[in-house]
Amino acid sequence: MSTYQLTLSPEIRNALDTGFAAAFGGKPECYFSAPGRTEIGGNHTDHQRGQVLAAAVNLDTLAAVRTNGTDTIRILSKGYPMSEVDVKDLTPKENEINATPALIRGVAAGFVQLGCQVQGFDAYCESTVLPGSGLSSSAAYEVLIGTIINHLYFDGRVSQPEIARIGQYAENVFFGKPCGLMDQTASAVGGLVTIDFADKDHPAIRSVDFDFSACGHALCIIDSRASHADLTDEYAAVPAEMKALASYFGKEVLTEIPEEDFYAAMPALREKCGDRAVLRGVHEYQENKRVPLQVAALERGDFDTFLQLIKESGRSSWMYLQNVIPAGYKEHQDMAIALALCEKYLEGKGAYRVHGGGFAGTVQAFVPFEQLENFRRGMDAVLGEGTCHVLSIRPQGGVMAVPAE
Repeated sequence: MSTYQLTLSPEIRNALDTGFAAAFGGKPECYFSAPGRTEIGGNHTDHQRGQVLAAAVNLDTLAAVRTNGTDTIRILSKGYPMSEVDVKDLTPKENEINATPALIRGVAAGFVQLGCQVQGFDAYCESTVLPGSGLSSSAAYEVLIGTIINHLYFDGRVSQPEIARIGQYAENVFFGKPCGLMDQTASAVGGLVTIDFADKDHPAIRSVDFDFSACGHALCIIDSRASHADLTDEYAAVPAEMKALASYFGKEVLTEIPEEDFYAAMPALREKCGDRAVLRGVHEYQENKRVPLQVAALERGDFDTFLQLIKESGRSSWMYLQNVIPAGYKEHQDMAIALALCEKYLEGKGAYRVHGGGFAGTVQAFVPFEQLENFRRGMDAVLGEGTCHVLSIRPQGGVMAVPAE
């Protein structure tokens, strides 16, 4: 469990208690929380066992929980149907692909594989990590379920990084999304961290001590309001094309291949894998080298260099990774519009970039405080009210929450 404690306000506790009573009757026994995350450096590098810079944020998914003495996990999230999973049947289900029960079943299966005797519980959840917000609501949910099971039925024996790996397993194998491990790790561990995935079973995680607000900038996430519908193939194509590049060398990921070998083989790679895949490989090498430079800049207090590296990341994602506009989209290019608005309202200051998976979702911006209100008004005028979220970094990862006295 996290070394930090999270205290629930009376208002939040009352909301959870009321929702739990309506769904299940009676009172919960305990409460849990897992945060959303923001990716600060390393766009699509985690699935290539590269490096990232990420942070847990002050938006989370909360649960009021009670054991139920059965073999059924029942979870009701506010605004969604009840999800029920039989813990005696923890195999992937075709009809649960891209559905919430798949995540519950997958996390439970991951714990059973470690020897945990998972049993049933009831949980009522509320979340400020909006689905599709680019802050990884699915990772927060997976970490939340893992933290609950770890506490209720495994005496907290599983570390937060291990809970992250179980969450990724659930999303890959049960939910059907070939995600990397960054989202779950950032949510599970908390704080601002740099992660090196070179050892896929034991990622190297290191905390980075830095306060963006002390440099006079707000960390913002802008929701493009684009729909993720029908974009699964676009997301899946990014790791698939990088895998195809690596396969040419008989390897699994690009980080196993020296950059000079990649460039020497570029004519053959263009013929075999296509130019988009090759350009995505160019992004991977450049982006993976940027992350330690970003970390070093923050650690020596060189915020101007950090901002320049953020701009370079955004340019690389658009030019080479090509995860801003889905293939063939002409009428709807929401992410590109959001980026154009950032350029206008930042007026050459701060920095901005595509955030997370891309294609739909969010843009990240570092906005000088004196420009923040004008920046928010500009975003809201075009993208809709409330599209710009000002975030802070949360020190806690997945934790048991304690009601205030």
